[in-house]
Amino acid sequence: MTSTSRKAYGVKGAPYAFLMPATVLFLLFFALPIGYAVWLSFRKVKVSGLGLGSGARKEVWAGLENYTDALTDNELVAGALRVLGYGCIVVPVMLGLALLFALMLDSEKVRLAPVRLAIFLPYAIPGVVAALLWGFLYLPDVSPFYFVLEKLGLPQPDLLDGGPLYLALSNIAVWGGTGFNMIVIYTSLQAIPTEVYEAARLDGATPLQIALRIKIPMVAPSLVLTFFFSIIATLQVFNEPTTLKPLTNSVSTTWSPLMKVYQDAFGKGDIYAAAAQATIIALATLLLSFGFLRAANRRNKQEASR
Repeated sequence: MTSTSRKAYGVKGAPYAFLMPATVLFLLFFALPIGYAVWLSFRKVKVSGLGLGSGARKEVWAGLENYTDALTDNELVAGALRVLGYGCIVVPVMLGLALLFALMLDSEKVRLAPVRLAIFLPYAIPGVVAALLWGFLYLPDVSPFYFVLEKLGLPQPDLLDGGPLYLALSNIAVWGGTGFNMIVIYTSLQAIPTEVYEAARLDGATPLQIALRIKIPMVAPSLVLTFFFSIIATLQVFNEPTTLKPLTNSVSTTWSPLMKVYQDAFGKGDIYAAAAQATIIALATLLLSFGFLRAANRRNKQEASR
């Protein structure tokens, strides 16, 4: 092989060499665990006799048995319904506030960096720490809010019991996630050419009309992106209810689907059923996300063709 051909081969192989570390890490710590979990979901443990002695417990092929059991599990279905109600509160409120804050920061009257930092700062706090913080604020015995309500003679609702629990959990998610979504939308607003606003002002458009008819439609891709991320985060809710569980009896060990997976895997020791449930949750997340993105792309194409 000549020196010229070796140099050409080296140039062509350089991108693959740079991608090799990331590819190896992806295969070892992402693709391989997923494949192993899917493999476990088709297995189960067969117990012979009393399950004592060597060979009494062995792993066998289960087929779709774990998936059938998961889809007919009342606890998993109930957890999915609870997460659905939780998401109906979190997603619209969080994205609505993120859009409102982004529009406010993009206006000429609000340009202070500390304001952006104050809104974004809760996102930098770990989810477990935020849940602990709010959890103690929800407890009547230690919360300063309940002390103020008592002195004012106002009702003191129990936010960790019954229906208010959804509001308590949603508040933690909204408080922590609004800042991130705001930054995404605000960045898109900053990319809009100023000439567009100047032309609208010359046509007599008010700031409200500019926001509703120019800014919001032009940041629609960012809204789709944030909505996509919010759906995934909602379906995978785990930290907030798990952290609040020691503070109230209203949160069970299977309150959300991921909590059910954790309980089956580490509480009951049935990693095979847990793997099947985790696979179902992943497929549901994938289908919902793919369906939403496809619907959004179809709408964008229809609007572009008009």
